[in-house]
Amino acid sequence: MTSIFPTQYSTLSAVALNNYIQSRYGFQGTTCRILMRNVSDTYVISNETNKWVFKIYRDAHRKYEEISGEVELLEKLRAGGASVSYPVRDQDGVALQKFQAAEGIRYGVLFSWAKGEVSTNLSHGQLQTLGHEMARLHNISAGIDLAFPRKPFNLQTTIHEPLAVLKPAFAGLDAEYNYLYEKGIEIAAALEKITSGQTNTGYIQFDFLPKNFHFDTDDNVTFFDFDFAGKGWIANDLMSFLVCGFFDVMNNRSTIAEARESFAKFMTAYKEVRPINDEEIAALPLLGYGFWLFYLQFAYDNFDDWSNSFFTSRYLAARTGHIKSWLELAPQLI
Repeated sequence: MTSIFPTQYSTLSAVALNNYIQSRYGFQGTTCRILMRNVSDTYVISNETNKWVFKIYRDAHRKYEEISGEVELLEKLRAGGASVSYPVRDQDGVALQKFQAAEGIRYGVLFSWAKGEVSTNLSHGQLQTLGHEMARLHNISAGIDLAFPRKPFNLQTTIHEPLAVLKPAFAGLDAEYNYLYEKGIEIAAALEKITSGQTNTGYIQFDFLPKNFHFDTDDNVTFFDFDFAGKGWIANDLMSFLVCGFFDVMNNRSTIAEARESFAKFMTAYKEVRPINDEEIAALPLLGYGFWLFYLQFAYDNFDDWSNSFFTSRYLAARTGHIKSWLELAPQLI
């Protein structure tokens, strides 16, 4: 018998996966196609009447306990009335499906389909809906304690750890790394003064960009992709939405004044449902520094599996410039 050569990242057959899902969930007439092979592998399952998303996690990225935490969080958010794509359990009540892949065990979860589509140029009504629904989600997530662990978002995980891990990647880019390091120490000290007091914490999605929520034809919104969700300062989610305005300005899709007006409408709607203090809002640009650094570390840590096409010295230099632009521009968008 020929042994399987050591593998670090396989792709499961869509045909075999479709047969498996029909058997486990009792679906009929479904097709399965791969949508994305990235942080995890995403497949679209559909028949004449419905659609679902089946997500297969990489063991190097998410362990069983972490995935169980995501499932638990989404089920609690749904039970509380949040508008989220939720895990669908099979006929035996099981949420996590287990696959013996070439590299070892991989787990998969079936999710409900988020109706609608991505909207990048949000109307006033959509901004209002988004603000209300995000605040409702935070009202629920702030009172949740999960039985399973999720990586927290704090100064250690968003600033200190990324700076230490990324240092070897910046070999030959001393000026860029020194800028990031000095800014990191400065920003961590400033945030420490805020986070040492009474702040709003809870489970956050940490990636509320338009790619992670859909609006339907009636402007109802559904949030999805909570793969990075963890406990942290709730203002981080508001910051990640502020990143949308930053992208729009940087890509000449809107002016600073237009982006500021959109964010103001979103925040007005948010505060109609959940309070947030001015000190936290003023800290959003500083939190954004940790956002960029956190995902930069993720790209570095997962270089072999998906980021090798763009993670270069040129990319690191450009991303450092990007962070400089963020720290200069973000305060003008609030």
